[in-house]
Amino acid sequence: MADTDKHEPDKHEPDKHEPDKHEPGHVKFLVCIDESEDCRVALRFAALRAMRTGGQVALVYVMEPGELQQWAAVGRLMEEEQREVAERLLQQAAEEIHEFAGVRPVLIVREGRKADEILSLIEEDPSINIMVLGAAPEGKGSNELVRQLTGELTRRLKIPLTIVPGNLTDAKLYQIT
Repeated sequence: MADTDKHEPDKHEPDKHEPDKHEPGHVKFLVCIDESEDCRVALRFAALRAMRTGGQVALVYVMEPGELQQWAAVGRLMEEEQREVAERLLQQAAEEIHEFAGVRPVLIVREGRKADEILSLIEEDPSINIMVLGAAPEGKGSNELVRQLTGELTRRLKIPLTIVPGNLTDAKLYQIT
């Protein structure tokens, strides 16, 4: 005789006592691209994390406004040159992480103040789950974006911010990811 009062949990019903399980492919890491070595380390960290979790990587290059130009034609030429640099750097980064970790990233170019554009992108794209930044070792570059995103702007940041030391080796990256 079967006990009809006994409730067996549905296999599709989440257990209320256990946290939700990770679903591969539902984590997207955002990396801001520039020509620094610490950016390269952050890029490789994000690629390895995406590879190991079944996630994705989005690469963003933000073209910041230059000084006021006296002539509109000069300004347009400079903007075109900056766009070419952005596209070249994004393509190089995409090729590097594909070779390094087998990950094919989403490439994004934005125009404006870097921190504001990154925060706007995160607000516009709910699939971005984690921001990854590289931190330059002492005396080896600018950490301006790290300072901005960990300072007053963190009130607008609604996702975890992972800061990767820019002096990590590939061996260390493999070990920690």
